[in-house]
Amino acid sequence: MEIDRRRFLALLAAYGAGPWAAGPALAGEPAWTDGSAWTDGSALADGSAALEPSTSSMDADSSAAGLLYLAARKNAGRYEAALIDEFGRDRLVIPMPYRGHSFAIDPARGRAVVFGRQPGFFAVAFDLAGKRPPQALEAAPGRHFFGHGVFSADGRLMVATENDYEAGRGVLGVYDASEGGACRRVDEFPSAGIGPHEVVLMPDGRTLCVANGGILTHPDYGKLELNPDTMRPSLAYLDLHTGDLLEQVFLEPRLRKLSIRHLAVDASGAVWFGCQYTGPAQDRPPLVGRHRRGAQPGLFGAPDETLRGMKNYVGSLAANAAGTIIAGSSPVGGKLVLWDAASGDCLGSAGIFDGCGVAPAAGKGFIVSSGQGALARLLPGAETQAIQMAVAGLAWDNHLRRV
Repeated sequence: MEIDRRRFLALLAAYGAGPWAAGPALAGEPAWTDGSAWTDGSALADGSAALEPSTSSMDADSSAAGLLYLAARKNAGRYEAALIDEFGRDRLVIPMPYRGHSFAIDPARGRAVVFGRQPGFFAVAFDLAGKRPPQALEAAPGRHFFGHGVFSADGRLMVATENDYEAGRGVLGVYDASEGGACRRVDEFPSAGIGPHEVVLMPDGRTLCVANGGILTHPDYGKLELNPDTMRPSLAYLDLHTGDLLEQVFLEPRLRKLSIRHLAVDASGAVWFGCQYTGPAQDRPPLVGRHRRGAQPGLFGAPDETLRGMKNYVGSLAANAAGTIIAGSSPVGGKLVLWDAASGDCLGSAGIFDGCGVAPAAGKGFIVSSGQGALARLLPGAETQAIQMAVAGLAWDNHLRRV
């Protein structure tokens, strides 16, 4: 499958002053100040408010002054990647031909790549300052993107999780992201598993950690699980430059249907992982775990009511700015759950309908996005502050990434 380049160029032209300027506004940008207490089972208020036009101006000074986030979304029927500030205001909008998922971000050089949702056959590289036109990337023949990627610390390479779907194996595509490299695909190496989803760069700047979900899929069959009896999820640590497998850990056999999907690195350098359970719906396995190099992975539970509310699904994982608290979202359950990164203790949960994207806010808290267009700021032990209420025609996709 190839990107329809004419369609992509038409999308760029439709965005008026150029795709690398601020894009079209949302249907509205209301202020929402009502909050709800941070308690297990609490919910964000839902309601309506008068909508004011979005300014959507590219203000470099105001962007630099606060935190910035990236998210894919569907806005009035259009697929977009949006750079927003901590108040939910657009700073940059990039059109996409199809639904997006997550990003590789190179904050030091002010650029990012958004990947199509699995099975994704496109990606778009763009400049966060809006000074250069975006570049459409196609998946290599016989490959598709799983929706995640990461830049090397020096910005010379970009790595994406991909599916070699005819061979039924996961690979990491390696792209030349150096000056003049044009994001050319220059290499690939095995992910040491099936269904690699998220990949993160470890604090040493050389080691990649890959979440091999263990689910065999083929684009001809969508997301149908083709190997339900032989799943083997794992975490694999690979050398960024050589592809050498440095370490690999597996979940115990009784948890083989616990697909490892999403990753976050805490302040100690340990990898936290969030899972999606493909076994019987009535089972209640722990969904979040932690791994320290050289040890076996450990899984952390939550109160029964919280686990039931998560419905065996973690859609996104993030560490707060200090790396001391881990947040896991469940959009199917409308839950955001927090764990203490040092002890593994569950700190509580809050409700946000269809909430999935989660990223660190200033301080100890998080910002959460929902498939209903809402944004909220969450802090354990405090009230939930709504940033933007649900907006008709707007749906944030699964991931919210702090730049």
